[in-house]
Amino acid sequence: MFELLITMMERLGIIVTIAFILTRFKFFRDMIYQEELKGKQQILAIIFFGFFGIIGTYTGLSLDTESQQFNRWTADLSSDEAIANSRVIGAVLGGLLGGYRVGIGAGLIAGLHRFTLGGFTAVACGLATIIAGFISGMFYRKNKHVKLESAFLIGVLAESIQMLVILLIARPFEKALTLVEIIGVPMIVANGLGSALFLLIIKSMINEEEKAGAVQAQKTLRIADQTLAYLRGGLTHASANAVCHIIHKELQTTAVAMTNLTEILAHVGQGSDHHRPESSIQTQITLDAIKQGKIVIGNQHSIQCRVGACPLGAVVIAPLKQRGKTIGTLKFYYRTEKEITNVVIELITGLSSMMSNQLELADVDKTYQLAKEAEIKALQAQISPHFLFNTLNTIVSLVRIDPAKARKVLISLSHYLRQNLNVTTQSMTLLEQELNHVKAYLSIEETRFANRLEVVYDIEQNALKQNIPPLTLQPLVENSIKHGFKNKETNCIIKISIKKNDHVTSIVIEDNGEGMSQERVEQIGQPNLQSEKGSGLALYNVNRRLTMMFSSQSALKIKSKPGEGTEISFSISNYEGAM
Repeated sequence: MFELLITMMERLGIIVTIAFILTRFKFFRDMIYQEELKGKQQILAIIFFGFFGIIGTYTGLSLDTESQQFNRWTADLSSDEAIANSRVIGAVLGGLLGGYRVGIGAGLIAGLHRFTLGGFTAVACGLATIIAGFISGMFYRKNKHVKLESAFLIGVLAESIQMLVILLIARPFEKALTLVEIIGVPMIVANGLGSALFLLIIKSMINEEEKAGAVQAQKTLRIADQTLAYLRGGLTHASANAVCHIIHKELQTTAVAMTNLTEILAHVGQGSDHHRPESSIQTQITLDAIKQGKIVIGNQHSIQCRVGACPLGAVVIAPLKQRGKTIGTLKFYYRTEKEITNVVIELITGLSSMMSNQLELADVDKTYQLAKEAEIKALQAQISPHFLFNTLNTIVSLVRIDPAKARKVLISLSHYLRQNLNVTTQSMTLLEQELNHVKAYLSIEETRFANRLEVVYDIEQNALKQNIPPLTLQPLVENSIKHGFKNKETNCIIKISIKKNDHVTSIVIEDNGEGMSQERVEQIGQPNLQSEKGSGLALYNVNRRLTMMFSSQSALKIKSKPGEGTEISFSISNYEGAM
């Protein structure tokens, strides 16, 4: 019995070797990674594991129950012979990895083949193989890995059932009993170990794939993290040079280069003495990669280097794309073509795709910033000094009766208009400059209101170095005068408060004008507001610019009650608006 066990273990070496070879095939790897086998894949799995069961039969030992002698290899059997084999391993693994359908299918193939070989256990062994596939399929769990000990125990169980089926079906019973006494324990142990070994090979294959994938993903993510800041500026000589240095350091290639559609932007590594940036693309293979928009692999002849001793013996050229159009290439140089493995090509494919996405995101971000700046300038341009004509009329009337006051109003008007013109080229200004602009405006309004208007300032000087969008305060003050004091003849008071604490700078503009209802307050700041009192465009523009440049936390907050006045406030983080 012990000698048979040793021999069976030796035959398992053949089974393991064949299993290792079979697991190298792509279809097997694809099959293993599927969550659930369907259709064609299920048929392939049944054939695969059924074929493996047949191999297990042929690598077994035939036993003559009369002489109790073993033959080294299995062929056609006489009526007194049976086989000590590893056939159930195929059915067991098929059921565990593919479910009961694959297990039964593999068991049918291996079992029917066993039946054709003859011998007094032909029917029993054929039936037992099918039962083994069914039982192992019952232990199949979708999306869960099979443990080695489970494979061993199920292999033991399947072979034990085969021994029981032989005793129940095979005749004469004396021969069946003798057979089980001789081969029972060795086959149960060997097939349990064989199932576990086969599964171990599969797990090793999966771990190998996952490890390679993890290393590749880690490199890609590390490169992505380091190159993102440079590629935000687009594909330039500076960004290309920085990216090539990063990739060359991470991947340890012979050299790395980047081009646009016409010239070499950067070349880092060997050959940099004659593969120089800012020179025209010289090789046809690079132009082919640009034209085709696909990865191209070339040898030393394809590189067409003019220097005979050039160390660059092979190249992989990957296109860089924006919005589906090729805008340049990423080139990886190696000493020989042997260094360009499938793993290397997959890594380069992933890198070129990732960098194309980075360039596209940089382009989108640039477009967004340009659109944002254009919208801000458009909003600023909409804020025009509509009171200009009223002010000029005031000046005209003062020229004769009070020339000095007319001169003062003219100076204030010039300061006001100059600030309006300057801010069309600015996205931010100091709060101090914005306050001076408001003071120039209010100086004009105080003259027009002729002792009806009083302005109160409550200003913390350390808050005036804060950055703020230009033409933010003046529309708010103008709104108070235009709407709050429209029907008020005396005691028109505006208070402007600017305070700074540890975290934010707060600006509050209060008036004691007419005020408004809560319903009206909720409508203020909305686009396309139409009413007899105005469109609300000025407040909408201010609110829009504040939220665009800072965040929703800086949005306008309005409090008002009819007959009591209105308070408009907003705050800016000291970190966001600091100079």
